[in-house]
Amino acid sequence: MPPDGLAPESGVVDAVVSGRSGDPFAVLGPHDEPQGRTIRAFLPGAYRVEVLARDDRRLLGTLTAVHPAGFFVGRIEERCPYLLRIDWGSAVQETEDPYSFGQLLGDLDLHLIAEGTHQDLSACLGAVPMTIDNVRGVRFAVWAPNARRVSVVGDFNQWDGRRHPMRFRHGPGVWELFVPRLVVGALYKYELVARSGEVLPLKADPVARASEPPPATGSIVASAAPFHWTDEAWCRTRAARQSPDAPICAYEIHATSWVRHGQDGRPLTWDTLADRLVPYVADMGFTHLELLPVTSHPFAGSWGYQPIGLFSPLGGLGPPEGLARLIDRCHKAGIGVLLDWVPGHFPNDAHGLVRFDGTALYEHEDPREGFHRDWNTLIYNYGRHEVRAFLIASALHWIEHYHIDGLRVDAVASMLYRDYSRQPGEWVPNIHGGRENLEAIAFLRQLNETIAERCPGAVVIAEESTAWPGVTRSAADGGLGFTYKWNMGWMHDSLHYIAREPVHRRYHHDEFTFSAVYAFSERYVLPLSHDEVVHGKRSLLGRMPGDRWQQFANLRAYLAYMWAHPGKKLLFMGGEFGQEREWNHDSELDWHLLDDSLHRGVQRLVRDLNTIYRREPSLHRLDADPAGFRWSVVDDRDQSVFAFVRTGADGDHPVLCICNMTPVPRHGYRVGVPVPGVWRELLNSDAAVYGGSNIGNDGLAIADASGTHGLPASLTLTLPPLGTLLLRQGD
Repeated sequence: MPPDGLAPESGVVDAVVSGRSGDPFAVLGPHDEPQGRTIRAFLPGAYRVEVLARDDRRLLGTLTAVHPAGFFVGRIEERCPYLLRIDWGSAVQETEDPYSFGQLLGDLDLHLIAEGTHQDLSACLGAVPMTIDNVRGVRFAVWAPNARRVSVVGDFNQWDGRRHPMRFRHGPGVWELFVPRLVVGALYKYELVARSGEVLPLKADPVARASEPPPATGSIVASAAPFHWTDEAWCRTRAARQSPDAPICAYEIHATSWVRHGQDGRPLTWDTLADRLVPYVADMGFTHLELLPVTSHPFAGSWGYQPIGLFSPLGGLGPPEGLARLIDRCHKAGIGVLLDWVPGHFPNDAHGLVRFDGTALYEHEDPREGFHRDWNTLIYNYGRHEVRAFLIASALHWIEHYHIDGLRVDAVASMLYRDYSRQPGEWVPNIHGGRENLEAIAFLRQLNETIAERCPGAVVIAEESTAWPGVTRSAADGGLGFTYKWNMGWMHDSLHYIAREPVHRRYHHDEFTFSAVYAFSERYVLPLSHDEVVHGKRSLLGRMPGDRWQQFANLRAYLAYMWAHPGKKLLFMGGEFGQEREWNHDSELDWHLLDDSLHRGVQRLVRDLNTIYRREPSLHRLDADPAGFRWSVVDDRDQSVFAFVRTGADGDHPVLCICNMTPVPRHGYRVGVPVPGVWRELLNSDAAVYGGSNIGNDGLAIADASGTHGLPASLTLTLPPLGTLLLRQGD
């Protein structure tokens, strides 16, 4: 038996043994007293526990078991750093005592967490390898203000929540613990006990920086060593490369289904993906790579749009450093990297954020405010400053730690409106009785202002499908502060038009022209995204009417029109070579189609369009300025012909885009242009090299001074069937 007074009251011991102690540091670890130092440890399954001096491993004393479950107590004379030598019967372990370390998080960190302004949570919360008092290990910290007890569990403690209960820090409600000798790669979760006493399902770490591949759900201790970046030259020029007057053409991909291992169909790792993807994107002339969400998500069928780990790259493709290497290689090749990011909702998987500490911590308590019926997901509580800080810290994590060049924010419309996809009586009005989500609006403005201040040159792009005013206007001027907005109206109208039989297009002429009415109301991106090639919508090629030749001609003409239209460009993978079937996230693209000349023709067309778009300032310099666009032919419904002129700054040569959206060639077609003289053909989507009939104008045309369509000069052209011509003024 230990000396009198060493063992705490039986109720205190029972609370530790049963996993009900909310203040383990008051019981366990060293406690200095006049008679010496008392040490208590709870080590279920241990046979013998000795205390050694850490410096020379001399024996300081032996702990005595005072409870059959493994509660040990003893007294030593010296007050020095110590080790526990634990005899488990089958093995002997020497380790530092987790409960011998003082408070871990500093006052500044706690203050910033409490007021919801901490912007580097991945360095503060989560699992951070570090050295404390010359001891290597991992510091764990998690926000769970309403829990009765929180423990870190993993393989290192047999997933027993009684073994490593954490210290509670008042104020922000953060729990912390340093686990000595734990290493990078360790698997862990948190076990929480709610106020009610209920032991909750094990939770993944909300701020984990690495995660197991699904369907496994554990968090992984990631290295804290800084990545060795070699993209300084890119970072110096990023702001200019992503400005409104720069050419931006993004290639959108789903990382696990772009290409796969040939033999077993497994996804590639980040490094093997980079080996093939970076040269391909560079060769195709895209300026940016846009990744569907690579934040950790449990269900592959969500494509990443139901994420749980907002600080963790998708498991299964290699360690987080692999993603960093891919981004670094993109930058060295002159390619920017954008990331789809989802702050609008999260899934209700039990191991995730849902009722994280037994309460509606990240979400709303009222399902009328906090539940998306469409997606069976939960809505973040943007009115809670800790939640806003969590989301903003996630955004900054990807930009600052992974050098991501911009975020495309998913489903912004669902955030802006309280009645989004809800019937009357199913939603709660704002404080003014309106439908606008004032808290979400404030969050988006704060997000965009913070990124603009901390990450100059990074862009934030809104997927916003309504007519909400000022999406790309600065927050200071009453807008939301985004850099760009997806032009969903252009996408839906133009796809509806191009899917119609040519004989019917005359009756739907406005679907192709209406976008010019609002093209300069925001700074736009023209998206042909993943959402348009799934769920029965068919692939881009599959939407096209007519026989096989006409389908390809339609697609080529449409893509050329898109590249000439005001707005930055985005094309989902497979669209660049005419994928025939819908995208399937469980298999790779149909690369074998490139054995067919028509598919190779589409690919060559997109490559040439990117080259022309980047080379010709008039096609991008005034994307957001109405001075850079003028219709030449807007009302030729009967022949389904459209023509417009793009201009840039002084000295930039104007470019004419003219489309014939019928399968009938138009000979001697007269079109107005701003300048007489030579107009050289930059591109003919009907050229033989693209798989077309090669009807055109032999590479150039001469504009005379006879004006038409309100312009001072005119060209007489042959318009190819289902074709788009791009002509540039001057030699």
